[in-house]
Amino acid sequence: MKTTKQRSRIHLVVFLIGCILILAAGSIQRAQQRQRPAVDSNGAPLFKVDPFWPKPLPNRWGMQQVTGIFVDQSDHIWFLNRGAKADPDEVGGENNRIDCCIRGPELIELDQEGNVAHAWGGPGYHPLWPTALQTVIVDRQGFVWVAGTAAQDSILKFTKDGKLVWDFDHRPPKGSPPLKENNQQTDILVSKGRFNLDEDAREIYIINWKRVLVYDMDSGAFKRGWGGHGMPPPEEKNFVPDLHFAEFSKEGLVYIGERGQNRIEVFTKQGKFVREFYVSPNTPSRGEICGGLYHEKFPPCGTTYKLAFSRDSQQKYVYVADGTNDKIWILDRDSGKTLGGFGRNGTYAGQFHWINAIAMDSKGNIYTGEVEENKRIQKFVPVMANN
Repeated sequence: MKTTKQRSRIHLVVFLIGCILILAAGSIQRAQQRQRPAVDSNGAPLFKVDPFWPKPLPNRWGMQQVTGIFVDQSDHIWFLNRGAKADPDEVGGENNRIDCCIRGPELIELDQEGNVAHAWGGPGYHPLWPTALQTVIVDRQGFVWVAGTAAQDSILKFTKDGKLVWDFDHRPPKGSPPLKENNQQTDILVSKGRFNLDEDAREIYIINWKRVLVYDMDSGAFKRGWGGHGMPPPEEKNFVPDLHFAEFSKEGLVYIGERGQNRIEVFTKQGKFVREFYVSPNTPSRGEICGGLYHEKFPPCGTTYKLAFSRDSQQKYVYVADGTNDKIWILDRDSGKTLGGFGRNGTYAGQFHWINAIAMDSKGNIYTGEVEENKRIQKFVPVMANN
């Protein structure tokens, strides 16, 4: 039987442990408060570049045009390393003429530290491998979907180790003349490279010409489609050229990027028009004098290249990659109002030259891909508030 003195000691120990737990909880809470993301005066989150991410590619592989990025459920980053326009000095090591690089795989998976986890694909990897790589998606079952925009490219489904398991097809006959634009054409498609997956409904959404087309994700059968403001494809008159993405919000809305109009249109999955908003609307777009990367006088046109939603429960922010202004715009998703942005044209870390891809992981890090000369993937981490 415990004495009064022993019981008092036990009570004291229990009391001290309780105090320690309360203090620890308070410290954790204060640390969490200190670690909340910082925002600017307009409420836009702040980001800073991680100049040492990713690690150099192994085996002397060259980094090429990063046309597509996807973050899977393990927060691994998959990107397309399109080598179609590799410069001679970037692959000169293949003949051991220079102490540099060789052509690497065109599909690469990175872990959070920037190490290569998987890498495969490229010319000669498979007879159906796309020649104009554009999009990569990893579904919830771990299958990897890859597509390109050339006429004979299609949407391919691989295992994580690179075994082909399904081909969407819908290619025109080889050697056939270019198809004329026809909004009723759904069996043969000349561009299937910009797509997305609705895994709950088992559907593929494809941006093609001036319309959105929806196909069965398992059989490839056509299901429905629509044009600008939700009009049926035969009556479509409002979508403009250079449709660049289809993204899904948590509540099941479809966001369509119209680069040629500096605009994003929002629809239900059945094609009912919900609303629209503009991104940097004063940027030259369709109907104006537009040049290109190497035009002597005029820059490219359009702002809505790719979109990523923030990972909070409400998806409060929309991040839009703008390859014309070389900037990431930050929008309030509910209002469509532009809150701010970051980046500028250049080759330094944190700058962009023809940004073409964007994705976000569960920790709020942003990953971007650039094509043409910059040919790189960059990582931007949230800036944390001090108090």
